[in-house]
Amino acid sequence: MAVIYAVGVGPGDPELITRKAERIISSAPVIYAPTGAADAASYALSIVEHLLDRSKQQVLSRVFPMMKRGAELEAAWQEAAAEVISLIDGGSDVAFITIGDPCLYSTFLYIYRIIQEKRADIPIEIIPGISSINASAAAAGIPLGIAGERIAILPATYEDEELKKTLLEFDTVVLMKVSRVFDRIYPMLVELGLDKGSVFVRRVGSPQEEIVFDISTLVGKELDYLSMLIVKRWNLSMIKSI
Repeated sequence: MAVIYAVGVGPGDPELITRKAERIISSAPVIYAPTGAADAASYALSIVEHLLDRSKQQVLSRVFPMMKRGAELEAAWQEAAAEVISLIDGGSDVAFITIGDPCLYSTFLYIYRIIQEKRADIPIEIIPGISSINASAAAAGIPLGIAGERIAILPATYEDEELKKTLLEFDTVVLMKVSRVFDRIYPMLVELGLDKGSVFVRRVGSPQEEIVFDISTLVGKELDYLSMLIVKRWNLSMIKSI
């Protein structure tokens, strides 16, 4: 039977694609790429474009609306899962590409759930990728964890009280999807004395990469969707000049 490959393509730098991911992407007859809007190019696809031979490979870019839940999003997942199953039944391997790592907040996980429920017989191989979290920490030159430090990764859209509790209990907190809620979160960081221990990273590994240590400069600005905050319990000025 044909195989579904969930392939992590890293955060944006083509040189951060693993050798295994490169091999599969270069050879798979079908490349399946998610995008957030009908008029938007797939970011994952832009990372791997140089590996593709469009004369021999079928490239399918499919829209997954940017919303938490809802009938429209569920319908998109179901439709995509059915299409992938159909391709597999037709004998074609499918490489479902995703930015970062497939097992960390990726679109593929929703498709994975549906396919496992409907067709558990279809083989699925997950190819890990370098996550934006690892890449952002490296680009900013800050450690995610040292010795016994505890790390939390969560969407920044968490309710305020739960978010505050996490910030107080963990040594490093990575806040994903921070763009729409930054102005809500920033006063909390100031209140807890964590604003000087925070770094903002935008589109890490891409030509648009931006690293901001003085996060007060971001208040009131429209921020990129592909951005995050890494919050440490100690002042980052110890290792970086703000």
